[in-house]
Amino acid sequence: MTMALHAAIAESLRERIRSGKLLVGQPVPSEAELCAEWNASRAPVRQALATLRAEGVISSSRGRRSTVRADAVGQPFDTLMSYSSWARSLGRVPGQRTLELGLRIAGSEAAAALRLDEGSMVVRGLRLRTLDDVPTMLERALYVESVGRLLFEFDSDAGSQWEFLRSRGVVFAAASHVIDAVAADAVDAAWLGVPEGSPLLRQRRTTTNAEGVVIEYHDDRYLPTEVAFTIQNAPDMRTPLVRSTPPGSTRSPE
Repeated sequence: MTMALHAAIAESLRERIRSGKLLVGQPVPSEAELCAEWNASRAPVRQALATLRAEGVISSSRGRRSTVRADAVGQPFDTLMSYSSWARSLGRVPGQRTLELGLRIAGSEAAAALRLDEGSMVVRGLRLRTLDDVPTMLERALYVESVGRLLFEFDSDAGSQWEFLRSRGVVFAAASHVIDAVAADAVDAAWLGVPEGSPLLRQRRTTTNAEGVVIEYHDDRYLPTEVAFTIQNAPDMRTPLVRSTPPGSTRSPE
């Protein structure tokens, strides 16, 4: 069955937002621009924009062009994988301080996370991540040895490890994300500047290559005052996972 024109226009705009072609805070095309693009009358264009406003995907300010809302952007694969890409997509400045990066013998937990035999060699990393110089997340990373060793050639304080590994031919084909809450341990408390036991938002990520082999595991712990994860859905819309800066964070997008 052919999709109605207004639905096709709405889905096209959603896809631009999901792919990052339209970023948070950017204006969506005007009615006139969409009419010209789709060779359409104003009626289906207005219906498409009204649908997106009702879903909360775009703003609904009267008399002003609608913009992409921060809390309704389904993120493309790279921004869910890369903290730096995500921060830049919001117009923020990502930062990092490497606290540990070394070759280690995998204990039971590390071996289970990477689906290796206990006693295998792995690369373990610990980094403090910031937004606009504000401590935001403590990143614990485990890599299989063949992937992690590549990071010894990279200045991890200089940018995105994920982007560097991709440039060296590492294929991140798929990832699973588990979001929960955890109490800050002594390490979290020291680097994030909160009392031990404070609630943190945790994202655990397991990443596989094209053959389905686990190559990376992350345990990332966010200050909930700075970062939130939300789900935005609608009957005719694929459900996106969103990592965003919530209202009241140190520097929320305007």
